[in-house]
Amino acid sequence: MAAGTHTVTNQAPPLVGYDMFATDQALAEAVRRHLPPEVYEEARAELSAFGLAAGSAQVAEWGRLANECPPRLRTHDRYGNRIDEVEFHPAWHRLLGRGVAAGLTDAWGRPGGHVRRAAGFLLASQGEAGHGCPLSMTHAAVPALAADPALAAVWQPLLTSRVYEQGLRPPPAKAGVLLGMGMTEKQGGSDVRANTTEAVPLAEDGAYALRGHKWFCSAPMSDGFLVLAQAPAGLTCFLLPRVLPDGSRNAFAIQRLKDKLGNRSNASAEVEFDGSTWARRVGEEGRGVRVIIEMVAATRLDCVLGSAALMRQAVAQAVHHASYRSAFGGPLADKPLMRNVLADLAVESEAATVLGLRLAAAYDAGTEQERALLRIAVPVAKYWVTKRCTPLVAEALECLGGNGYVEESGLPRLLRESPLNSLWEGAGNVQALDVLRAVRREPAALNAFLLELGLARGADHRLDRAIRDMLTELADLEGIEARARRLAERMARVLQGALLVRWAPPEVADAFCASRLGGDWGAAFGTLPHTLDLAAVVDRARPVAR
Repeated sequence: MAAGTHTVTNQAPPLVGYDMFATDQALAEAVRRHLPPEVYEEARAELSAFGLAAGSAQVAEWGRLANECPPRLRTHDRYGNRIDEVEFHPAWHRLLGRGVAAGLTDAWGRPGGHVRRAAGFLLASQGEAGHGCPLSMTHAAVPALAADPALAAVWQPLLTSRVYEQGLRPPPAKAGVLLGMGMTEKQGGSDVRANTTEAVPLAEDGAYALRGHKWFCSAPMSDGFLVLAQAPAGLTCFLLPRVLPDGSRNAFAIQRLKDKLGNRSNASAEVEFDGSTWARRVGEEGRGVRVIIEMVAATRLDCVLGSAALMRQAVAQAVHHASYRSAFGGPLADKPLMRNVLADLAVESEAATVLGLRLAAAYDAGTEQERALLRIAVPVAKYWVTKRCTPLVAEALECLGGNGYVEESGLPRLLRESPLNSLWEGAGNVQALDVLRAVRREPAALNAFLLELGLARGADHRLDRAIRDMLTELADLEGIEARARRLAERMARVLQGALLVRWAPPEVADAFCASRLGGDWGAAFGTLPHTLDLAAVVDRARPVAR
């Protein structure tokens, strides 16, 4: 083709080679705000280095390869022996190794560990979201295993290790391990009390044989799994290792890998236990939900962080494209209507990031009040932030026009990923009903939530009015279950507004309160009041300076 007919102009350069942490002002400010001063500089340096890697062309290429070359199930070896292994592209292992080395499974034992990990998880998930699943499960298993100190003494140092070792071997023979989870079954879904998998006690104290199945088993290549099964005294939590102490494989038959809409790099499986599957009880019989709920709470926060990551990356791509792409006499980002769209997206993204990091800080604080806040604020955030992800990513894709609809842009992968966090660890109705349960049964949780809002009262009249309206909603219990989503949404918006009023720049807080709380907003993104300082909001969200 003649050079003169194929001159490439007016295309944005690839968004690579930048510090994903330092250029995300909302995230960087949240880390500084929530970390103890004595660890901030160390954490900032670590996160900046990790952000440079996450924003590199190399990680972008690994993310592409891991998704275009999805995992493959090998049920048998060449001789016909059952092995039940999942093969991944080398890019997956490199991404997972980076995450483990960065401490994304090590939050529980270091100062500011949850804030540091949350920021790192948000960065890693922007580069490639699928490998966040085993990182999340492994991190979240730590509080569940605390129900059995003897088990925790063996497994926790391996779960929180900074060393990633692929391959199945007895855990004591490895420098680090990963843990997955199997809760749901075909007939029950989120109603885990309908599970039928049976656990029969063995002669060894705490040991059981499992017979049954799991319809969704997360991260099936892991070294072990926390699963629920029906023991003689009721639903119980068990630790199921893939490899037994003598080096033999546990009976863990992977039937097939799920063919999912997105999250293609990560394996999700259907598995069966044949009655000889060995597992160790975690906690008391009949207390399985109580034990595993600690794991679920931590993974629900990771759903919030994962959605915030997708939203930030989508906004970064949209602002970057519009800053370089010219149309009708100037950059797209400077056109009033496109500026409104970008600012609206940026406000939503910042609200998600600020809320996610605030909840991570509550984990670090560990006080009774902060734990009570987490009890209600985690399902509130999980419900709303994950719901906002898909429409935001779709709008950001549209900002790139036809270019955004092409696979090479990376936006289609973000869009396919975007509904996932709303489904994982309990879909929208489950979260809304959990909020309602906390409101009705746990006055300390509601009180902690109202105290958090109270820190911002009087700072913005639209926020104050929204808080009053929310309290009115809470006071009316008639038909409350049918209104649970409406209540969860209102609670999420006022909480985000309260945090932004306290901590965000005035232009961001003003835009959020005017639109999300004051009602001066349309049904689509790009309908903010035109009198706001939208240019400043867009400039704040820009990943690379023009």
